[in-house]
Amino acid sequence: MATLHLLGTGAAASDGRRTTTMLAVETATDLVLVDCGGDAAQRLAAHGLDPTALTAVIVTHEHADHVAGFPLLLERLWLGGRSAPVDVYGIEPALAQARRVHDTFDVSAWPGYPERRYHTVGIQAGSAVLATPGLRVTAAPGTHSVPCVGLRFEDLDGGGLLAYSGDTAFSPTIVALARGAQLLVHEATDEPPMHSRPEEAARAAVEAGAGALVLVHLPPGFDEGDGLARARTVFPNVNAGVDGARFEF
Repeated sequence: MATLHLLGTGAAASDGRRTTTMLAVETATDLVLVDCGGDAAQRLAAHGLDPTALTAVIVTHEHADHVAGFPLLLERLWLGGRSAPVDVYGIEPALAQARRVHDTFDVSAWPGYPERRYHTVGIQAGSAVLATPGLRVTAAPGTHSVPCVGLRFEDLDGGGLLAYSGDTAFSPTIVALARGAQLLVHEATDEPPMHSRPEEAARAAVEAGAGALVLVHLPPGFDEGDGLARARTVFPNVNAGVDGARFEF
């Protein structure tokens, strides 16, 4: 069985309860980080996870709240003793941003600093992201102000399915990506037209036939009573994401 770790659940603007939305997916053999807008290494450590053991980093899009922490992540991995290459996956605009923010800093004199290996992901529905003996990840585009993808994680050992919307308005391609998932993690920033309302996230869960829904990318002062009530009129099995929460799938 695989585990989803909610490292952060906030939007670009959030309050003291939440940092930027970042996820980690842990299986028996893999540890995958999704986005790194904040101090991802610290959030991994807070979950009892070893940042230096990352299998891969996936960046969903180019915005600062999803990629600005990338150079800090690499510095912390290096300080933690990792010298093995770090594999980074994403659509080309997201990878270009990761390179830019990382290369702002001169690390040429840091001995043993890990190589960054960038892997371009297609923007089409069903695009392959990565595959290991125990995990398969695919992507599909959402509807956002810049190119952005959602992700589908298949635990090949336990059979679990997890979908993550990325930043998006309600999107049929994200619904298709999430089809049959035990758990759908969907943004609910409540700022249309480039973000989803809670009830639109719930609609995606219904149309995808998801088992459960978790709302993330939540704005400052998110009113859980109101937001969950609106979502539950559409899909009952929904919870607001909380930094530090874990879910098995």
